[in-house]
Amino acid sequence: MLFVKIVLTGGGTAGHVTPNIALLPTLAKLGYQVEYIGSHNGIERGLINLCEIPYHSISSGKLRRYFDLKNFTDIFRIIKGFFDALLILRKIRPNIIFSKGGFVAVPVALAGHILKIPIVIHESDITPGLATKIIMPFAKVVCASFPETVKHTTKGILTGSPIREELILGDKTIAMQLCGFDKFDKKSQKPIILVIGGSLGATTINKHIFELLPTLLEDFHVIHVCGKGNISVDACPGYAPFEYVQEELPHIFAAADLIISRAGANTLFELLALKKPHLLIPLTRAASRGDQILNAESFEKQGFSAVLQEEQLENLYLAILDLYEKREMYVSQMQTKETSKGIDNVIAQIKQWTKVGKDIE
Repeated sequence: MLFVKIVLTGGGTAGHVTPNIALLPTLAKLGYQVEYIGSHNGIERGLINLCEIPYHSISSGKLRRYFDLKNFTDIFRIIKGFFDALLILRKIRPNIIFSKGGFVAVPVALAGHILKIPIVIHESDITPGLATKIIMPFAKVVCASFPETVKHTTKGILTGSPIREELILGDKTIAMQLCGFDKFDKKSQKPIILVIGGSLGATTINKHIFELLPTLLEDFHVIHVCGKGNISVDACPGYAPFEYVQEELPHIFAAADLIISRAGANTLFELLALKKPHLLIPLTRAASRGDQILNAESFEKQGFSAVLQEEQLENLYLAILDLYEKREMYVSQMQTKETSKGIDNVIAQIKQWTKVGKDIE
């Protein structure tokens, strides 16, 4: 058994953290000593602290493709983050760095390259984000969730996405108790819609769900993950709002008959692994670089997902009814896709590029 050190990095959204968390049990079994580098106040800090592994924070800024006065100040945060990471990596002396992306990973990867530490990165989306593009030249390999991603780099290899095993082990009974749906008798039980807009919520989707609630509750129960500070409608019979869910998420997934979601890549592969019928509402190009639109198009073409563009949200109720009517068709198509090897495939790349028996310069 190996006993080597690995630094994981990535942050900004839960999607840049949860695949790292999915790798932890296997890394532990293989004898890797795991430490994490993230930002001072990002979502990754809270998520990783729950995993009880050492967490090191660095200064972090955002690199924007558009003009913003913050670009002038953030560049100094990034430079400071590089020196923060350099000091931390010299102290930890890891054998390898695994990056899941987000801008906090850029200074870590640059410092790792200076120290000649092998770097493996994972890109979830079809097209690499700016942070991944910056890191790519220094990486040994770019692990990809989508086959379309591989063509963007000579270092790409299709691994699939690491999915947390606990997500498929949820207990519907626990979710029913959490949501208060266990108080309904069997005759009053209705199909359950889960609305989840990612770790930060989805304001536009929330607004339409709030407006549709009286109509939806005639035929469905609704679990609504709104995002921090976004609960505008109180819980009522058949409706259970949450700001954010973590340990409850596997149980809520288990209870859901339909899921309405954004189209972040990690979420897509989680839904695919769960074989849950779902409606994707990707972020618009005005609010993103368009990666969610491409992700959703890929899954729609494969027959895994129903898709509704945000500009068409006035048709949300009809899209929900259509999804429910065709739910068995989507489940059948998802059952044709193997999703269980993402962790093994990524771990294989980490093992291949782990530098053992040599000092970090």
